[in-house]
Amino acid sequence: MIIVGMADSAVAKKPAKITTLGLGSCVGISLYDKSTGVGGIVHIMLPSREQARSKDNIAKFADTGIPLLLDTMVDEGAYKHRTTAKIAGGASMFSFNSQTQLNIGERNIAATKRTLKELKIPIAAEDTGKNYGRTIILDTENGELTVKSALKGIKIY
Repeated sequence: MIIVGMADSAVAKKPAKITTLGLGSCVGISLYDKSTGVGGIVHIMLPSREQARSKDNIAKFADTGIPLLLDTMVDEGAYKHRTTAKIAGGASMFSFNSQTQLNIGERNIAATKRTLKELKIPIAAEDTGKNYGRTIILDTENGELTVKSALKGIKIY
């Protein structure tokens, strides 16, 4: 099992499993090329590198972390035009009044979808939003994404 931390990414060829834990407002993006069995996960924390104070870690942002993951997969033998995405996370974990609501989860989801669209990577499945955290596991043997949640149990996409 390869563990991806916050603001990190990993790529592996089948047979391997890649996981990231504790997706609250963060989004976990799994990319997979069925033809080669190459897959990866990036755990993004923020929508855009442009608005951040610290720009050092490009895996931290949707607009830079997703292209980084895709490039790494291509380096490992994946074909961009055969790659699909499955995404999870982007929850609203805390309640604020509407004037101070940061909506970081919603903004992360929107930035993830925008970046995938720009890269022409179709989204095959998603489990996003709501108000609960998630853990995801990508199985590079078959591209299945398992989403675990204390509130919603286990779902396989």
